Amino acid sequence: MDNNRNQSFEMAITREFDAPRELVFKAWTELGHFAKWWGPKGVTLEVVRMDARSGGEFLGYQTSTDGNQVMWGKFAYQEVVEPEKVAYIRSFSDEQGHTVRAPFKASWPLEIMNVLTLEDNEGRTVLKLRGCPVIASAEELDNYIGMAPKLRQDLEGTFDKLADYLVSMK
Repeated sequence: MDNNRNQSFEMAITREFDAPRELVFKAWTELGHFAKWWGPKGVTLEVVRMDARSGGEFLGYQTSTDGNQVMWGKFAYQEVVEPEKVAYIRSFSDEQGHTVRAPFKASWPLEIMNVLTLEDNEGRTVLKLRGCPVIASAEELDNYIGMAPKLRQDLEGTFDKLADYLVSMK
């Protein structure tokens, strides 16, 4: 990660998918694909805008299955290199895309830097995702570390949805 970032704690997940790297990259960067699988199990995603290129932005909201909880979020794409890398800063936002505090905890880091890399493994794809808070206070970092098991669980559920989606694309 960038040396200017807060690296006191980094969460890392590795997952292998039975799909070519180019297809996994498209699933992450093309609106028609991304909206169909992103988010934890039981959550749907509505995309307002998606410009997955270096300097571009994603804005959308997730809705719980019961429809009672809506959370807006955005990605500020830092570096997108086809078909191998997507680096973005993830934040909670309002409907206009302004960064806001997390609805579940006021002392959650405002920004999380995520770096996704995709490696070819004989026609399969090894996805590695690393994330860490950007310039977080000690309290924000403690909250992030405390939520790491839940974040990992949500990401594993998200990656399960991606795996199912990739199978449906074949």
